[in-house]
Formats: sequence, C-alpha cells, structure tokens
Amino acid sequence: MALTRGEIVSGSNLERVLRAGHFAVCGELGPPQGADPADVIRKCGYFKGVVDAVNITDNQTAIVRMCSLAASHFAVQAGVEPVMQMTCRDRNRLAQQSDVLGAAALGVRNILCLTGDHARLGNHPEAKPVHDLDATNLIAAMKGLREGRFMSGDEVKSPPKLFIGGAANPFGEPFAFRVLNLAKKVAAGADFFQTQPVFDLPRFREWMQAICNMGLHEKAYILAGVMPVRSVKALEYMRDNVAGVRIADEYIRRMAAKSDKEEAMAEGIAMAIEIIHEVRQVPGVSGVHIMPVMWESVIGRVVEGAGLLPRPVLPEADQPEHILPIAC
Repeated sequence: MALTRGEIVSGSNLERVLRAGHFAVCGELGPPQGADPADVIRKCGYFKGVVDAVNITDNQTAIVRMCSLAASHFAVQAGVEPVMQMTCRDRNRLAQQSDVLGAAALGVRNILCLTGDHARLGNHPEAKPVHDLDATNLIAAMKGLREGRFMSGDEVKSPPKLFIGGAANPFGEPFAFRVLNLAKKVAAGADFFQTQPVFDLPRFREWMQAICNMGLHEKAYILAGVMPVRSVKALEYMRDNVAGVRIADEYIRRMAAKSDKEEAMAEGIAMAIEIIHEVRQVPGVSGVHIMPVMWESVIGRVVEGAGLLPRPVLPEADQPEHILPIAC
C-alpha cells in the first residue's frame, strides 16, 4: 500500500512540494543520441527554477540515447532534480535493481517505472525486449529496495531513499481497466503518477472522478500530462499511431487553422496553457507533467503563461551520508 501523504520517504524536492500541498510541475528532458554531457546540461538550463523536477527519459520511443542513469547524474550536477525513468523493455530485475542503487548513490531520489515503447517502434526493431517484470512489479521491486529487501529476499545493506512513480493512461480501453490498473500500482507501492497527455478533457474528468470515487487520489499524487505541440501533424500522428491517445477534434481544427509555422507554435503553447488551467480545476489533480518532446526550450513560456511561477522553494532535505557533493 502506498505511504500516507504526510510521510517523507525520499526527501526529494518533488516529494516535498507535493506533500506541502503545492501544485507540482514536472518537465521532461530527452537525453542525446551521443556521449556529450553538455547536451544534457544545456537542456537543464531551460528547466532550472521553472519546474520542481525533470523526467529523464529512458530510450524514449525505443531509440538509443544516453542512458537515463547517466543523464540523471548530469542533471543533479546541473542543479536540476531528475525523475529517472526505468523501462521494463531493456533490463531484467538484476539490472533494474542495480541501476537504481547506483542512481541513488549519485543523488537520484525519484524513479518512474514504465513498460517502455516496444522495440519494433524504434531504430533497433530487431532488438529482443526483456520484460522480465511488468511496470507494476517494477514498482513493487522499488518499494522493496526502499524497505531494505531485494526481490530475492536478501537484505539491502544501505536502502535507497526513493519517491516511486508510475504511468497512467486515462484514455485507453476498456475504461474500467485503466482505473483498476492504477489501483494495482498504488497497492504495489506507487507514490505518484504521471498521465498520458490530456487532449480529451471530458474523458480525463470522468477518469479522475472514478479515481476519486475509489479514494486513490488520497493514496498517491496524480500529475496530469500536458504536451505542447508545434504542428497539426504532431497531433494527427499521435491520434493515428499512438495507442491509447485520444485527441479532441477541437485541437486538430485549431492547429490546422494555423498555416504559418510561428503561429502554429504559438497556438500549441496557448493550448497547453489552457489545458493546464482546466486540469488544475479537476478534483484530485496534484500537479502537471509537461512533455515538450524535443522542444525543451518552450517550458518556461508554458509554465509562466499558466501562472505557475515562481516555483516553491522549500528547505533542503538532509542528504544521505553516502552521497558526496560533486563539483560541476
């Protein structure tokens, strides 16, 4: 069962912001298809002081990139708190547990447990997916590490302090399963959830009502996904090719009406800001997760436009003794 809202389990900034009752803001950063840490550090500059934490994606869309562990380490060095994504696609349970111990030693305190896009969608379609665990079992494994036990039952000598997240999809079918799936992840140990991007507000409100009816919003924090888009083609691609994504015709029409590139980008930002205002009024929503896919530079305009600046500054939590400060 997820821990109660009042118990600090990791000391991460994201956790403390949520537990203090603030409306949280997360961003998302895609690591480079290369080995230069400067690419990560440069992108971190867009997020610093603008969000409470930044997701570091894990080979997003099944395309090989710098690993989320290393990129999260560079984010820590750059003064940005990471949410390290971990997919079940690429690692078995030994590697997953090992990587999280290493990440915790480097100062990473937020972990997001995901299934991962199928390998056939990326640039190595012949790769064999691992899927030793599913996302729910990975959440349970992370909770076990936090409580001092490996999946084998052996003792963890220095348990990591982790704030454990999962993904939620309000828009997939069947509807009832999507609610029960979140309930299973809460029972496994998830502390917070980030949803698929919201482009269908009536369906999102219906899903949140079901979540609240079960009291799940009192056991874990729900962060609504928001995606700024630059073109109507991006929306049409998601509508036609990404399973479990629902996009209202209104948004397609609005983007299609903007033939000029700059006007289309401005409309995409305006839509994201409007969606943030809408989801902020939905009972049970504790924050937003903004996903500016390969458009990280826009994050400041969206957060400021939504009236979510300045971000709360909370007292620093004590750093675990085994984590040493690293000079940039």
